[in-house]
Amino acid sequence: MRLLSLFFTASFVLLMPNLSRAQKGKPSTYLLRPAAVFDGQTLHPGWAVLIEGDRIKAVGPAAQLTAPAGAQTLELPGQTLLPGLIEGHSHLLLHPYNETSWNDQVLLESQALRVARATVHARRTLEAGFTTARDLGSEGAGYADVGLKQAIDQGLIPGPRLLIATLALVATGSYGPKLSTDVHVPQGAQEADGPEGVIRAVREQIGKGADVIKVYADYRWGLGGTAAPTFSQEELNLIVTTAAAAGRPVVAHASTPEGMRRATLAGVQTIEHGDNGTPEVFKLMKQRGVVLCPTVAAGDAILQYRGWRKGQDPEPERIRQKKTSLQAARKAGVAIAIGGDVGVFSHGDNARELELLVREYGFSPQEVLRGVTSGNAQLFGLTDRGSIKSGLLADLVAVQGDPTQDVTALRQVRLVMKGGAVYLRN
Repeated sequence: MRLLSLFFTASFVLLMPNLSRAQKGKPSTYLLRPAAVFDGQTLHPGWAVLIEGDRIKAVGPAAQLTAPAGAQTLELPGQTLLPGLIEGHSHLLLHPYNETSWNDQVLLESQALRVARATVHARRTLEAGFTTARDLGSEGAGYADVGLKQAIDQGLIPGPRLLIATLALVATGSYGPKLSTDVHVPQGAQEADGPEGVIRAVREQIGKGADVIKVYADYRWGLGGTAAPTFSQEELNLIVTTAAAAGRPVVAHASTPEGMRRATLAGVQTIEHGDNGTPEVFKLMKQRGVVLCPTVAAGDAILQYRGWRKGQDPEPERIRQKKTSLQAARKAGVAIAIGGDVGVFSHGDNARELELLVREYGFSPQEVLRGVTSGNAQLFGLTDRGSIKSGLLADLVAVQGDPTQDVTALRQVRLVMKGGAVYLRN
């Protein structure tokens, strides 16, 4: 029996993915020699990067950087080295709706099952080169995102650095799942109402570990299932001021002009989606310094789940409206965060958002690369990452080819490093 046990143990170790072994290692000293370095702003052919411990020690022309004694030199021919990518909007506790509907995930899947899936989602996200992610709501899985973040931070599982929103906030009656009016079912977010109710809910979520507070400023509870505002201006103001007192930003799901207006006046950090934003609302967002995270990939995926044959059928009105809205936001000068609402579609497919922005929404490859690195870092207040500079975290990804010319090169991940530790090497 002991021999059998030793056999299975040895087999498990041999078959265990390289990523699992790598994540147990400690940061070391590396000299990375790619074909070019994209530092978060500009492409620099012939540059190299020196890593010491969990930080970037030096960056510059390869001829000027020498590997110190004991350092490992990693040759990355034909590859571009970038800052670790930052996912602006994800849900690690969800999986694609064409596999299981959102209602069924919330109501029928156990938290244990959802957490088990999420550990795989976290690994796939990291392997795709996304070393940081804003995870904006556990969607009925309680505070499971708190434990998931702790497991990653403690090195128990591989995954990106997480900014978590825990339960998210909704006005009573506005969210889902909704079944028979005779049946009260668990909701996908925390219901709260009135001054005392929203203050208490914000404080509860912060006390449990929320890095950000997410609020649904509108939702599909209007007549005929149309989107309509949920919280009053007073409630939104209190949510933001209560969170700010504890150093937490607020992000707002909003797609209607009025929901976006109220959230902007309240002082949220970002508005997620913004599908039906108007020039007037975007002008206000620009004045107030509120950021838009458009999540174009989510709507694109959902419409295909519902039968849209992309490339064959006419473009749906929802897509046309999204393009009009995002164009108006850019014309108004609103800052754009890059995030796809991953979980609606597959984790690890995060580059889908960037590809759509370039291919269908008029962004250049350089714009989205800046956005998903230094841009997101600045907009989310992450001063220790997002660029390749001395002193910043050694969160890096190398891809085959030049993504500043062809954004699809982000699919060809060859190296992922987080905090100076190599998690993937192809």
